[in-house]
Amino acid sequence: MTRFLVRSASLAFAMALLVVGTGRADAGDEDDDGRAESRNMKLVGFNDLQARSAYQPIVHEQGGRSIAYVGHHGGEALNTLNNTVEKNGTSVVDVTNPRRPKYLFHIAGPSGVGEAGGAQMVRACSAKDLPNANLNADPNRNKHYILRATASSHEVYDVTNPSTPILVNTVVANLKNTHKSWWQCDTGIAYLVTDGTDLVHATPSQPNWRTTRMTQVFDLSNPVNPKFIRNYGLAGQQPGATGANPTGVHGMIELGDRLYFGHGTGSNGIMQIVDRTKLLDATKCATPPSANFRTNPTEADLLCPQLGRLDTVPTMGAHTTFPVIQQPVPDFAASPNRVRDFVVLVNEAGGNKCSDNRQMVYIVDITTPSKPTGIANHHVPAASGNFCARGGRFGSHSSNESFTTVFYGKLVFASWFNAGVRAIDIREPFSPREVGFFIPRTTARTDPRPEGCKLGVDNPCDIVIQTNNVEVDGRGLVYIVDRANTGMHILRLTGEAAKIAGLPSDDD
Repeated sequence: MTRFLVRSASLAFAMALLVVGTGRADAGDEDDDGRAESRNMKLVGFNDLQARSAYQPIVHEQGGRSIAYVGHHGGEALNTLNNTVEKNGTSVVDVTNPRRPKYLFHIAGPSGVGEAGGAQMVRACSAKDLPNANLNADPNRNKHYILRATASSHEVYDVTNPSTPILVNTVVANLKNTHKSWWQCDTGIAYLVTDGTDLVHATPSQPNWRTTRMTQVFDLSNPVNPKFIRNYGLAGQQPGATGANPTGVHGMIELGDRLYFGHGTGSNGIMQIVDRTKLLDATKCATPPSANFRTNPTEADLLCPQLGRLDTVPTMGAHTTFPVIQQPVPDFAASPNRVRDFVVLVNEAGGNKCSDNRQMVYIVDITTPSKPTGIANHHVPAASGNFCARGGRFGSHSSNESFTTVFYGKLVFASWFNAGVRAIDIREPFSPREVGFFIPRTTARTDPRPEGCKLGVDNPCDIVIQTNNVEVDGRGLVYIVDRANTGMHILRLTGEAAKIAGLPSDDD
């Protein structure tokens, strides 16, 4: 399984960097984190991301630098680099020195508010990892690319110089709905969440899919020349189907020869385990594929790659599906089932002041993929921080998605809206426990909640942190971004949490 893990910086380098960073963070107007709430996590650096509502951060190692790419919800803000108001898109931030993150560029997105605008999702690959990168243009394989999902398209940019991104091509355009896609660098295969009601690569006579979010699979092993592979979704969503219509896909994560799909966010969730080989090559199925399986699959075509499926209760979603494979269970050391496969299933909380379904993190045992079974959960009690009274959303949203060996199988980090980010020890998967958290302080740029309210006019109208997504890197740093325009916080672990990851702690 090791070859499927993201390559990380050496642990020695990570420890040296974090020891240097144990002093006061040079973090602009956030460098005094005295009003932040925390346990076993401390602020290293901060960038306000031009006060744009943030969704997904990733950190990509390129040319000896660590570059953060951050997707944004719709809206607009002033780009201070060119003094121009731009529609929210993708922020590019150099985090090589995490104490002094430097904003490099903003790639504007389309008009729209919330998920109807912006460019929420971004993934990155290096040419050296892509099997068929354009050698004529890059014989030394030095280029770097990002794949981003705007509200209406999927685009590839050359970010070899992250200060001047260049559009390479638009893979799919004229969409009404996108979301969390995945780009697997070692194969170049991309799984794009697209709008099933207005598909590209469909026959003119083909009826629409029965969902506004399904998956289109592309070969982006050469980003200059995308190749369409097939359309995919749950059985019952395909054109011409009747009966029950399952929830649309939210996103997916690939590890090894399997894909883990999450459908739904805060209700009617579905977690699906898919065999990648059969998804990409339908001739591997027990029965021959239908004539039009690439664009207009039958139910049998869709069921063939499916290894397992878990339908949640109606009040529970399936926002993020993070696989933890071949995980030793210390308490089972003497048992034949001592090594297990799991998915960390995270749901998205909604509403204001706890007015919607309460969401949390679940651990699902998938050792037998055809019979996924929930075995544990992690819950942050509202009373522990008077969170329901604070305003905004309270509850889980997403987990980190990097497989860096610094944390994999030890700690998972989950964003929790007004409860910040929570560090969860999963070494005993049947008994996950919280070992740290960080809730940033608000700033003058934090947008009031619920969205659209006006201070001094509307009641309720609260200034409150809304930690939206989280990611980690091979240096042992944690990155969180805020839905309410506060910015990006770069964190390090201390105390027990640091020791679990094998990182230096303040006690060392």
